[in-house]
Amino acid sequence: MVRHGGNIFAVAEAEGVDFRQVLDFSASINPLGMSPAVREAILTAMDRVAHYPERTGRRVREALGAHWGVAPERIRVGHGATELLFAWCREQGNGTIAAPAFGEFHAAWPEARICALGDRESWPAEGAVVLTRPANPTGELISCELVREYARGRRGAVLVDESFLDFCEAESLVGEAGGNLFVLRSLTKFWALPGLRIGALVGDVSGITQIPWPVNALAEAAAVAAVGDGEWARRTREFVKTEAAWLAGELAAWKVWEPTANYLFVETARGTELAAFLAERNVLVRDCAGWPGWPVQGVRVAVRRRWENEVLVRLSKEFLCG
Repeated sequence: MVRHGGNIFAVAEAEGVDFRQVLDFSASINPLGMSPAVREAILTAMDRVAHYPERTGRRVREALGAHWGVAPERIRVGHGATELLFAWCREQGNGTIAAPAFGEFHAAWPEARICALGDRESWPAEGAVVLTRPANPTGELISCELVREYARGRRGAVLVDESFLDFCEAESLVGEAGGNLFVLRSLTKFWALPGLRIGALVGDVSGITQIPWPVNALAEAAAVAAVGDGEWARRTREFVKTEAAWLAGELAAWKVWEPTANYLFVETARGTELAAFLAERNVLVRDCAGWPGWPVQGVRVAVRRRWENEVLVRLSKEFLCG
């Protein structure tokens, strides 16, 4: 069984425990959970479940457009960022993935060429390409100016995956998407809604097939409420910044890459061994061995609440002393 990547229910079933007894550091979700406004909106929307949602996701697109300063017509919404990335990759045919990147890009483009995200000279001069900021699993954050310079005048589309950018106090390219530049955003990680599945693709999306009813009624209500709760966003970023710094310091026996989002990349040749040790104790981390196009060994760990982070630190020290 794969013991990473948010498989908390499968792991709990296999171990015969309640899923709440499993600490999941393998999926990088908002450690504060969903906003109270989002929870209230979901409960209020329950009566809408007996009816079809808006056919084009208009309500969500308008809310996101106002939030990002983008015309709603330039936004496609879907059942998570994964659905949208598959649609975009299918539209482009094939291209290049700047590694490391989310594994589903490699599933969507199994024959993609690979270049190095951290090596600008390796990026292709033409053809469709995927870039990620911040990078998954390392947290490396390439600059907007570098992407602008690269996309300007080149032949071929550029998709920038900003799925974790909400956790960063960093500039987004979402307001500049257009022409050959596309931006992919996830609404499930920062707002703690992975079970509802909602994502957005921004840019010249007229050529991307839009399925009817792309967002269910509960996800629609949750997304609209989420982007309207600026205080929850501020609290989340403040909390994650503080906890990420604390956790990085506690794990300093290993090489820990500088955190930019709500996860840390812990570089170690014993990553697979560490992940297995933790899984036996119902603590899940993301084993990064075999990550496509990324040869560095290690684990990715989410930033969770302090008591959860303390459990991870204690077990990690036990592993080192074993």
